[in-house]
Amino acid sequence: MTNKTLKRFSASAADATLNTVAEKIKKGVRLEREDAHTLLNSNDIHFIGAMADYKKQQLNGRLVYFTVNKQINYTNICSVHCQVCAYARGKHAKDAYTMTTGEIISELTASGKELDEVHIVGGLNPDLPFDYYVSMIQEIRAHFPSITVKAFTATEIGYFAKLYKMDVRDVLSRFKDAGLNTLPGGGAELLSDSIRAKLFKGKESKDAWLGTHRVAHSLGIKTNATMLYGHIETDDDLISHLEQLRTLQDETAGFLTFVPLTFHPVNTPLENKVTTPTGIRKLKIIALSRLYLDNFPHIKAYWVMLSEGITQIALHFGADDIDGTIGQEKVTHAAGARTPAGLTNNKMISMIKDTGYIPAQRNGEYKVIKIYR
Repeated sequence: MTNKTLKRFSASAADATLNTVAEKIKKGVRLEREDAHTLLNSNDIHFIGAMADYKKQQLNGRLVYFTVNKQINYTNICSVHCQVCAYARGKHAKDAYTMTTGEIISELTASGKELDEVHIVGGLNPDLPFDYYVSMIQEIRAHFPSITVKAFTATEIGYFAKLYKMDVRDVLSRFKDAGLNTLPGGGAELLSDSIRAKLFKGKESKDAWLGTHRVAHSLGIKTNATMLYGHIETDDDLISHLEQLRTLQDETAGFLTFVPLTFHPVNTPLENKVTTPTGIRKLKIIALSRLYLDNFPHIKAYWVMLSEGITQIALHFGADDIDGTIGQEKVTHAAGARTPAGLTNNKMISMIKDTGYIPAQRNGEYKVIKIYR
């Protein structure tokens, strides 16, 4: 930890309400809900960043992680029509598609580099057999034996269990046997059943989402967690979401990273109906995530949704991961994201070095592959 970080954090906050929070951080005392409200309501953004940076460096030192990965969105056909989605299509839409396993392998091969991770998510397609998913994992594992296979959100897993009349445990066990390593964190949206009923009708309950991750952890499958904000949520909703994740992590210790996701409303039913969070709001939520989720190893600043510039600043607000090269992201870009579809390995390294931190290339389970000093 640098002397600069310690100096910033040792000074008193301009906003005196933050001093109680700061004392808890220094002493390693867990934050409560009222502390979270204090953070979100304070305008002392520099001190908030200093606290989060202090906590981040306690956990991960000067390292900031990234991965050489490829995102595969295998189908956009979906039987659920969320109010926040611009990606899903009905099966008769002109631009509806489903990739074959051969096409997936070809796309991964065409990346032209040694991938560390493949990230696989798609729509809830009712016409695909269960063997489609098993074969997909098996073929990827056969062609890329050292790659981390991060595939299928808890929403997809729950849908498969219902569609194929299987237990969630059986679905996950079959996938693990085929070569699955980890689950992505998507589908969490907001862990509020009232919000899920309004915006995500047809998706599983919050308890079902949490339950799928609990089962995965019991099987030795590490997972990730997300939170979608910037729509109709309140601060109480955000804090409750973090509280529920922290409670499950206390129980299982199975989460790898937490990813706050900024909602992009373009081309969704909520376009022109919600206010996009400011850059300051995004940074506060990154910082709150690091400070509140004291049992999560990593906090990710997802550059696709934040922009490259905000992502770099977020590394001084508690984030220690910026995701990966991706290759071609479709879901957020369908909702109006203006970031590139993918970034190069060198770009990721330079983004991190420019902030004064040390780039650490990792796989999907946070095994360090190379450190760039």
